[in-house]
Amino acid sequence: MTWLVVGLGNPGPQYELTRHNVGQLVLDELAERRGETFKAHRANARVAETWLRPGAAKIVLAKPNSFMNVSGGPVAGLVRFYGIEPDHLVVVHDELDIPFDTIRLKVGGGHGGHNGVRDVAKALGTPEFARVRVGIGRPPGRRDAADWVLDPFSAADRKALPLVLSDAADAVEQLIDAGLVAAQQTHHAPRA
Repeated sequence: MTWLVVGLGNPGPQYELTRHNVGQLVLDELAERRGETFKAHRANARVAETWLRPGAAKIVLAKPNSFMNVSGGPVAGLVRFYGIEPDHLVVVHDELDIPFDTIRLKVGGGHGGHNGVRDVAKALGTPEFARVRVGIGRPPGRRDAADWVLDPFSAADRKALPLVLSDAADAVEQLIDAGLVAAQQTHHAPRA
């Protein structure tokens, strides 16, 4: 049983630590936990093949090389290459409508205005895949959301970011290991 975990973002060092790339930062955390590095893949992505843990599910961690809004092509290519059904796909992405440092999980439903998720659903012909949504919050005041997501995290947010990335990585692992409901019960609960 193989799972494909995709972190959405934009390519290039200028986008690396921006809010829109939080999905790829979560994938970096998952790869680091396993001592894996990403390698080029013919589906226009970088992948790391690993295991959830010894004896458990195989996971393919993937970061598309395309820009966020055209993530569907690389994701569809990876789905075909690895023979993954949509119910074994997890897409990790930023979410404006969730406060910073909050993790939410769901399967299917709308794209909520997220162009990367929209393009993945279009390329796959279905929205029925799991999403780990990492909250980045709305921009302050009248600031444009398109500019906000491409800005680096603030100094205060950067301090909290390692914990956020760790929590999101935990959510991915629990989703694969124990299922959606168990992961939601853990990660949707208020923090003590």
